Amino acid sequence: MSDGHPPLERRRTRTVERGTGSEWTYRAAVRIGRVGLRALGMTVVATGAEHVPRTGPVVLAATHVSYPDFLFVQGAVRSSGRLLRFMTRHDVWNVPGVAQAMTRMRHVPVDRQAPAGAYVMARRLLRDGEAVCGFPEAGISWSHTVRSLMPGIAGLARETGALVVPVAIWGSQRVWTVGLPDERGRKPRPDLARGRRIDVSFGEPLTIGPDEDLTAWTRRLGEVLTVQLEELQRLPHHVPAPGEHAPWYPAHLGGHALTRAEAQPYDVVPRSAVRPTWGPS
Repeated sequence: MSDGHPPLERRRTRTVERGTGSEWTYRAAVRIGRVGLRALGMTVVATGAEHVPRTGPVVLAATHVSYPDFLFVQGAVRSSGRLLRFMTRHDVWNVPGVAQAMTRMRHVPVDRQAPAGAYVMARRLLRDGEAVCGFPEAGISWSHTVRSLMPGIAGLARETGALVVPVAIWGSQRVWTVGLPDERGRKPRPDLARGRRIDVSFGEPLTIGPDEDLTAWTRRLGEVLTVQLEELQRLPHHVPAPGEHAPWYPAHLGGHALTRAEAQPYDVVPRSAVRPTWGPS
């Protein structure tokens, strides 16, 4: 049945309608998030944001140190004008009132036990010229080092030809992150202390050739992300004061977070993840 438009024009019409609705919802969510950050006196400081292209397909590969990292990464790319499509845990779609908004904003639900569907969705977004942000650690690192990485970022970039922008974030782990239960058995709760500073670093774009090995390339990504993350962790305003107990700071830099070995029982990652050859031994 014809609607009076040639097939290509129909596809363009659907794309415009879909994009308009998603952008309206997304921009409203960004404004609400910005108001929340101001109310808490939080500052998001971006470095290297010029590495995020203003148009065209791009994959952002971000470290993961807190539950609301997506909020800070999106805030840090504000100057580029891009609305990132985040690859996010699928169970977020089970929260009442959230599923429809996540879908309208074109975020990607990721089921770690069956990731193929998320890969296909992300690939389609990239072919539409979108900016997709993934967290290749597939969860928050308990040791605050770059843990095992999933090779999906490399696969997407190799198949679509998209650039990969490495992203490191630090400071948000003091807002809400993973941790062992306290003496009452309670898991860490959000710490909404005012005046937090969150630093987000965008590295120079990486490319992957059509014949490159995904595992080797992912190891390279791990090395790049480690350098970026440790540069942020060593900034004076993030270094613990002398004698301060700092479970939010990595052990190999003088903090009291779990070491990578101690974190291993909690850093549950899929078998397909590439094990670290980077960072502290």
